[in-house]
Amino acid sequence: MPLSAEQIAAILDDCLQAEFTFYDTGKPARLLAGLGDDDQGFVLDWVRRIASTNLELGYRFANMAHQVLARMDYQLIEGWILQAVGEYDCAGLRPALVALEDIELFMSQGQERAAGCLLVEQMGVLSHFVQGLSGRSLKLAPSRSTYTDTQTLFLPGVIAHLGKRRQNFLLYKANVTHLWAQARFGTFHPPLTTLSARYPDPERALAVFHALEVVRLDARIARDLPGLHRDMQGLRHAFGESPPLPEWRVLTQPLASSAATAWDSVALLAEAFLLPLPALVCYQGELDPQAVALVLEKRIPREKALFRYSLKQLAEEADRKQHETREELAFKVRIEPDDTLPEGLFVEVTLDEKPVAPPDTVNKLMTSIIQDFGGIPDEYLTPAGPGEYDARDFGEEDRDPDGVWTGTYHEEGAFLYDEWDYRRRHYRKNWCVVRETSVPPLYDDFVPRTLDKYSRLLIGIRKTFEALRDTDHRFKRQSFGDGVDIDAFVEAWSDAHRGVEMTDRLFTRMHKEERDIAVMFMVDMSGSTQGWVNDAERESLVLLAEALELLGDRYAIYGFTGMSRKRCDVLHIKDFHERYDQEVQARISGISPGDYTRMGPAIRHLSEKLMAFEARTKLLITLSDGRPEDYHMDYRGIYGIEDTRQALLEAHRYGIHPFCITIDEEGADYLPRMYGVANYVVVDDVEKLPRKVAGIYRKLTTR
Repeated sequence: MPLSAEQIAAILDDCLQAEFTFYDTGKPARLLAGLGDDDQGFVLDWVRRIASTNLELGYRFANMAHQVLARMDYQLIEGWILQAVGEYDCAGLRPALVALEDIELFMSQGQERAAGCLLVEQMGVLSHFVQGLSGRSLKLAPSRSTYTDTQTLFLPGVIAHLGKRRQNFLLYKANVTHLWAQARFGTFHPPLTTLSARYPDPERALAVFHALEVVRLDARIARDLPGLHRDMQGLRHAFGESPPLPEWRVLTQPLASSAATAWDSVALLAEAFLLPLPALVCYQGELDPQAVALVLEKRIPREKALFRYSLKQLAEEADRKQHETREELAFKVRIEPDDTLPEGLFVEVTLDEKPVAPPDTVNKLMTSIIQDFGGIPDEYLTPAGPGEYDARDFGEEDRDPDGVWTGTYHEEGAFLYDEWDYRRRHYRKNWCVVRETSVPPLYDDFVPRTLDKYSRLLIGIRKTFEALRDTDHRFKRQSFGDGVDIDAFVEAWSDAHRGVEMTDRLFTRMHKEERDIAVMFMVDMSGSTQGWVNDAERESLVLLAEALELLGDRYAIYGFTGMSRKRCDVLHIKDFHERYDQEVQARISGISPGDYTRMGPAIRHLSEKLMAFEARTKLLITLSDGRPEDYHMDYRGIYGIEDTRQALLEAHRYGIHPFCITIDEEGADYLPRMYGVANYVVVDDVEKLPRKVAGIYRKLTTR
């Protein structure tokens, strides 16, 4: 039965803390008393959830709920509430109240948001998709229109052109692919502003050139990404796009050639200008030559300076190896198509006819220059002269990580992550500020002392791990092999006596399966690890590193600590590509206790690093001494456990397997909720941690 006004008022008094806030709950209670029991339950549930974030927002919603229910369904109301609460998270109470009160604006977008695909929700997936494509690293950003300046792909905040959310997501993906192709395959090599100005209607000339490029880039995508091209053609069919006129198809046929460039589109422009324009393609977006020109104006001189400076460094390194100094240097770059390589190009740099192996930074620089010019201009091949310029003037601005925390809310240069609020059952947007720094190395005798202390244990660990390097599997019922499969032979013999055709799969074959594992170790560096716990963690990492170097598994080590949501520190100890050398050993030795244990942001940050690394099996192993907590009471208890659990669920959805090794004797009270009953282990004695952690790792990677 519906609640009475008095019953509702009592609930609102409790949710809104009327005893201390003096809110008049009688009026909203009387308004809500006229609703049905389902509506009452929906409103009171959301009042509780909103009030857990801010009491004023909860009170305003309670007063507005009865009229909102008459205009929107539950799904739209939830979107409206979450938008307002998100404004509170990011900008404070006043913008949140404005968002809550501006119902008309939200309703004008509401139906579109309900059926559509939101960029903010798909940004992570699309960003990883872009990173997987060849060429220059591109960023994504929201905009009113769809275009690229060759550095950033600008996309609308919501796409709702098609009836299904999946189709709208595919349209985002098609937009991204087409914009990437513009930057990757030279659409902006011709000077488009000058080119279009030659025609009596510059806007039409630019539109015609764009239509020609759609044909060329579609053909290129069809060759390089055939599966995605089929999806893009399916979108055109879903939009009911009419095919181009026969004369347009005949004219643009040369653009389907693998050798076609943007200059071929320019060559056809005058003739195509006289034909009717084909219908706009759903994913083609717009061309913005001015935006491209602004980016090129900054990028070209910077990359030229950096490239010439890099050639100078390569020449100096070559001179050091040959113990001589040459006044004249002859650098050459040879570029050839090669579909077997990720970039589709083979690029060779030679110095005096001898190949040079540039570092990855120079290779990425060459990729970007080739995209802008179609090759490396001759003037780029002259190394920088003495004192010509300082490459730092053209490089990215280096930020002091400690400078991130100057001021009260200075987040530039840091990473922002959502946080799960179990009370509102939704994320707080961009709530946690994460910075990544390195553990200060400590050059002492800690590593040698640890190896000496556990020398006998290490011998056993090394033998065990050496046996794991490659696992032999015996395949049965093979048509050829190095042994007889007795079971198959008996069945075949029986078949032969029954007159059934006998199989030839009578052998066994040994197959050596190589390990393909990437492991991220996340080390608790909170203040509670002071003393024996810190020593045990460091000793465990030394023993693990020694074993993993022998085993060959790729691994990284990061620490975490922090104080409040504004300062969540992730500390680099060893990355996947780094060798286990003296520098890494000194960082392990330098691990020291910090502040608190806000685990959610660290898990999200390290999961992103692990997601970007290619491996068949990915593990995230946490070494900790206690439950999640922070300086502020709001993260302690259930809140911290639920946020950590949600972060671990996010990691699991991306194929990462989390596991926790803890010395907290109370771990069984909360770890099953966070990790699951089989994904943690409690080491009851801190002194046993180094002796057990290698064995735990062995079991994890062989089960």
